[in-house]
Amino acid sequence: MNKISVGTISRTLVLFAALLNQFLTLTGKNPLPFSDDQIYDGITMLLTTAASLWAWWKNNSFTKAAIAGDAYKEGYKYTHSGM
Repeated sequence: MNKISVGTISRTLVLFAALLNQFLTLTGKNPLPFSDDQIYDGITMLLTTAASLWAWWKNNSFTKAAIAGDAYKEGYKYTHSGM
């Protein structure tokens, strides 16, 4: 028995919501109680937060010693990975 994935269901629901929103907007109704400025601010905040978390999570080496350590680690992983 094949199960529909959670990702497929969530993408379908988001697509349906976007299509419904577009239809309501075209018919002159405002389905979302937000102004354009509030939507812009929300998207900007979301992108800033995502970029901040991504930059914080990644290994950011700035010093020569850290860069050399990264190179050593990659070489060690390559030689000990069985390739």
